[in-house]
Amino acid sequence: MTATAAPLILLGWREWVALPALNITKLKAKIDTGARTSALHAYAIEPYQKGAESWVMFVIHPKQRRNDVFVECHAPVKDRRMVSDSGGHKQRRYVIETPLIIGASTIITEMTLTNRDSMLFRMLIGRTTLNSRFMIDPQASYLQGKPVLDS
Repeated sequence: MTATAAPLILLGWREWVALPALNITKLKAKIDTGARTSALHAYAIEPYQKGAESWVMFVIHPKQRRNDVFVECHAPVKDRRMVSDSGGHKQRRYVIETPLIIGASTIITEMTLTNRDSMLFRMLIGRTTLNSRFMIDPQASYLQGKPVLDS
């Protein structure tokens, strides 16, 4: 007897997501199969200690083209890594791990923190997050609708 794989969930090239542990209820994210790790817009990044753990505080503008709306976030630091951006520039980034909600799916995922003010999307969802869970339709957008948050 062989196990059957769960059906893949169809995503468009951009989707609404939520990051409930960071108090971000909706955020437009670009699905980026060329990126290995997901990346989240962050600025004013400040590391600090919470007991024996390393944490990071950062601020995010969750709305595209709106710098007047911001959310202050706190998360444990999972790692610091050298990451190459799409232009080949290397940058040492903080890595956090947090729940990510796409439609009705919740995934614990790693993401790097980087300033994406000049980019249209505040978040990129990379291959590691997508792996074995989703299929992408590059012609579609927002197939999963707004995130489903528990009330």
